[in-house]
Amino acid sequence: MIEKIENLRAEIASLKATSPQEAEQLRIRYLSKKGAVTSLFNDFKALSPEQKRELGQKLNELKNFATETITALRDAAAAGENSQSDDDMDLFRTAAPMPLGTRHPLSLVREEIISIFARLGFTIAEGPEIEDDWHVFSSLNFADDHPARDMQDTFFINRNPDVLLRTHTSSVQSRVMEHSEPSIRIICPGRVYRNEAISARAHCFFHQVEALYVDRHVTFADLRQTLLYFAREMFGNDTRIRLRPSYFPFTEPSAEMDISCNLCGGKGCSFCKGTGWVEILGCGMVDPNVLDACGIDSKEYSGFALGMGIERITNLKYQVKDLRMFSENDRRFLEEFTSAR
Repeated sequence: MIEKIENLRAEIASLKATSPQEAEQLRIRYLSKKGAVTSLFNDFKALSPEQKRELGQKLNELKNFATETITALRDAAAAGENSQSDDDMDLFRTAAPMPLGTRHPLSLVREEIISIFARLGFTIAEGPEIEDDWHVFSSLNFADDHPARDMQDTFFINRNPDVLLRTHTSSVQSRVMEHSEPSIRIICPGRVYRNEAISARAHCFFHQVEALYVDRHVTFADLRQTLLYFAREMFGNDTRIRLRPSYFPFTEPSAEMDISCNLCGGKGCSFCKGTGWVEILGCGMVDPNVLDACGIDSKEYSGFALGMGIERITNLKYQVKDLRMFSENDRRFLEEFTSAR
């Protein structure tokens, strides 16, 4: 593996690109889902824990080196294309500056969440938005009469066999556990759908980020420390957290996590309804039934899972009061995030 990493690094260092299109082809060749660098990460999953500790940092350094090298090639090629002689200048073009766009607030927060968990060793896993009953419900310990299986709560495309728009990205966790051996440490961002009336506080689609960690001797203490790290990285070093007992079919024990209100510092205000706390996510230890259903021995392994709505985190971070504003494409609203891109 070390030899592969060194050879690939030398190969990337010698790359050249004469156009942005060539640079994009290099990015696909090395950094896409089926790229050369990504394939090394796939091989990494099969290594022993000792080998992972030795090679994990080298792999991350290789990925960063490849990203920086290809980005530099793309920028240099683009600069060469854009350099024009005086004869090529359009003298009739307006002198007024062209307005620049900005990143969508949900994209900004999504990437920040992914970055925080990446520093803890979590990698991204993705799956289909149109799913089957097994991966959305049955493998995750949902009872046959659970309300989420009703048409009133879920968008079903087909019945017998049941095909539906996924209601959470936990389906990705199920797929990963079916085809991977622990240790598993993934984060699952994506769009999900629920049959709800659209209002300032709810929508029929929204975005989630879920995380899963499965290994030997994983405890609730590991979960709590991960949550505390995330909260302080996202909302500031003075942020406090509390965990309240809750219920989810796929975790046991389960909890809702609150953070100290980032507006009043926990003193109580109208935003936190005078409590000093704001709920942001649900979490818990993975139920042994879920591990067994996905082919992982629950007597040997344990794990934790957590999930949050990106819209919810964005509301807290930027004080957006109406959920519908995220999908209405109102330029006046989107331009408020120009400085945050």
